[in-house]
Amino acid sequence: MNIRGFVDAIRDQKRVQFIILRDHTGKAQVVYQRNENDDAIGEAISSLMPESTVEVVGKVIDLPRVKLGGLEIAVEKISISSIAESPLPIMEDSVLDKRLDWRHISLRNFSNFLIFQVQTTLERAMREYWIKHGFIEIHTPKLMAMASESGSELFEVPYFNDWKAYLAQSPQFYKQMAMAAGFDKVFEIGPVFRANPSSTSRHDTEFTSVDMEISWIDSYEDIMQLEEKWLAHILSIVAQEHGENIKETFGVDVVIPSLPFPHITLAEAREVLKERGHIIGHKDDLDPPGERMLSEYIYEQYGHEFVFVTDYPATVRPFYHMLQDGNPELTMSFDLLWKGIEITTGAQREHRIDKLVCQVKERGLGLEPLQNYLNFFRYGCPPHGGCGVGLTRLLMILLNQQNVREVTYLYRGPNRLSP
Repeated sequence: MNIRGFVDAIRDQKRVQFIILRDHTGKAQVVYQRNENDDAIGEAISSLMPESTVEVVGKVIDLPRVKLGGLEIAVEKISISSIAESPLPIMEDSVLDKRLDWRHISLRNFSNFLIFQVQTTLERAMREYWIKHGFIEIHTPKLMAMASESGSELFEVPYFNDWKAYLAQSPQFYKQMAMAAGFDKVFEIGPVFRANPSSTSRHDTEFTSVDMEISWIDSYEDIMQLEEKWLAHILSIVAQEHGENIKETFGVDVVIPSLPFPHITLAEAREVLKERGHIIGHKDDLDPPGERMLSEYIYEQYGHEFVFVTDYPATVRPFYHMLQDGNPELTMSFDLLWKGIEITTGAQREHRIDKLVCQVKERGLGLEPLQNYLNFFRYGCPPHGGCGVGLTRLLMILLNQQNVREVTYLYRGPNRLSP
């Protein structure tokens, strides 16, 4: 048998040597009976340090007392690929920032490998659902001439001809362009960038955004129905393929949500929180403690981990969100909370050029910088809407982690630009 991997542990005794080899599939015990004469294999094993990489050729022995599967491999030949330096720069209990400094070593842990197995399954399941339901995939530019969200969170980069370019905060404008192009249903999984100085457990300056947009909707209810069916599908696939490993490794059950998800308006949510003694200082949005308390209330009332919070004021929503007929102070928009954390913002978009122009003016925004965007709607555009989901937040909540840094391959934040 041929086996390759990292040296997880070594027991170097006078007559016998043991190596625990590890790869992402698990661990195996390797044993070597030392030779008193020419003992090149024994000397090679003695030179090893933890995390060195080796290839072993040997005979598999059935040995029930061996904890690692009841088998061990008797060495016939060993080839050392690399010798790790000692001591290692991190341990399993090192603080998070230190583990991020040495991310390639911390990722060798099986629990970290499982995170990215789950991520791979999530993205595959997302695409399966979208393609089954007639969506097409688009790849939007990440260099833009203007802001796609808040102008205060832009990364500016120099461009040709003394132009200024900006890293995309969202694919929003180009998703809507696809609706004007008659694509009807689109999705994208790609990087976005936010110059947000916050260093909370849920924020980062670069993350993977999962976006979808559909045409010919009757209201924002259509978007919420799409998202809840999509989430139920992808979580069912994750539960089926990784549920046992997630439970064993992270101590959390993957719950497949029932449909439909509970809904509550922002005004109703504020009243619930007020009755529970929590007054939101900012009158137009929920704060993180409010999100947690509201989710606790929903779980008590409905036994559900998800809740749509709807009907946000126009003051806290982008200019392109559609206003409600008869109540233009409110938008046709929603947030989705999962276990007390916001994972989605979505809305029906305003597709009528005259109303869009009015909303731009009412916000005090200049028409000229938005001309390319407004042109999408001058020659006909169907009613449409969509939503975006942060992939790392989704993983963080799913796997019961405390920080997006733990579930991001390489995290970027205000104080981290490497490795």
